[in-house]
Parts: sequence; C-alpha cells; structure tokens
Amino acid sequence: MPHSARIYDWWLGGKDNFAVDRATGAAMIEAIPTLREMAKENRRFVHRVARHLVAEAGIRQFLDIGTGIPTRPNLHEIAQEIAPETRVVYVDNDPIVLAHARALMVSSPEGRSTYIHADLREPEKILTDASLTETLDLTQPVALTLVAILMLLDDADDPIGRIRVLMDALPSGSYLAITHPTQDFAPEAVEVAVAAARNNGMTLVPRHRAEVERFFQGWELIEPGVAPVLGWRPDQPVENPEAAYYWAGVARKR
Repeated sequence: MPHSARIYDWWLGGKDNFAVDRATGAAMIEAIPTLREMAKENRRFVHRVARHLVAEAGIRQFLDIGTGIPTRPNLHEIAQEIAPETRVVYVDNDPIVLAHARALMVSSPEGRSTYIHADLREPEKILTDASLTETLDLTQPVALTLVAILMLLDDADDPIGRIRVLMDALPSGSYLAITHPTQDFAPEAVEVAVAAARNNGMTLVPRHRAEVERFFQGWELIEPGVAPVLGWRPDQPVENPEAAYYWAGVARKR
C-alpha cells in the first residue's frame, strides 16, 4: 500500500520508497504538477515554526507526529541551533521511518530527541510511551506539530477527537501547529489528485478552511491565523500565497 511518508520522500527526491508510492505520487502530480514544490513548502513551514516557537515563544519541547522519512535539517536540528537544550519526540507509523530513526535521534549534547513508532489513531499510547515520558515534561509547555498528517484520517476516524486527547494532555502555554491540504484554491485539480490516491488504496481527505480552523478550537490562533502555508510568516514576500494548496496555522493554549 502507498504511504504518505514514502510519497513525500519521492517528491523530495529521496530513495526510500516503493513502486506503489512512486506510481501514486506520479498520478497525483499529473493532476497537480507543482506538488513537489508544495511538499517542500511544508518542510519550510516546519522550519519557520520551529524558529518562531523557540526564539520568540520560548518553547523547548516538541511532539512531532507524522514525522516522515528524515530530510535534513530536521525539526530538532533547527530548534537546537537556537536552544541546544530543546527536546523533541518524533512519531510515525511507517516501518521505513522506523528504520531511519537513528538519524532523528542525533541530538545536541544538551538536548534530546527520540522516536516512537506509533499511530495518531491511538493517542493514549503515544502519551504513555516511555520514550515520551522520559523525554518530555508534560507539566511544561510543548509544541505539538501535525504537518500534512490529518489528511490521512477520514471524518469517521474522528481526527478532532484524536488530537484533542493530545491537546488536553498539554499544559497552558503549549502550541499546536498544523498544515492541511485543501480544495479551496483549485477544487478540480485537487479532486483528481485525491481520486488518484484513493484509487491506489490511500486515504486522503482535503478540508476547507473552516474545517481546519475547528482543529484549533479552544486555543488562541497566533497571527496570521489559519492562512495559506506560503503566507504563514514567510521569510520573504510571496507573490501568490495560494500557489501551494495547504492551510497552515499555529495556536497557543491559554
């Protein structure tokens, strides 16, 4: 079966993927030729969020779910450049990501990074895993990052309920960062790409802006709110923020 982590790996030029991943990724690119660049924009968003939360919000702990196959620089490398004591727990359910977990665990001496092989559909198992409880202090703020992962949960999987378990376990001052594909900018092209994924046995659910905003309910969105991923605090002016078909947002727990 195709897996989003391996499809992203292929889009980003990696070699840790199978024929079914390449076939699915290629079929989606036929519908949306700029998908490779969109995948890169998700990585750039991770870097911008890490820099902002560490340098400006004082965050020193991250829980990154849907990590994907390591593509340097990884989140902990960006964060630890600013604050070497930062701690990061990565989570994914792809065995190939597990095979590369050592690359995710090369931390600075002052900080720590570790990997949990688990599924977002079982948030309680993530929270009680020894690797998490030994790495993160859940009495102190944590940044929960869900980058291009919630699209893999159908509404019947109750994605809001799943992440709410995680959100409720985090203390005040924690942050939630999300990117999510959307049909809002190019509905026909996205429909064809989604059909290509589903025809290959992969769940892929684009969501409208209002649906993405519901994931943050009860937390305070920071500027610019839920925005196109290209337009979320870009490092330089962007001519067309809607050129990448993703919503992005970051919110703080009061």
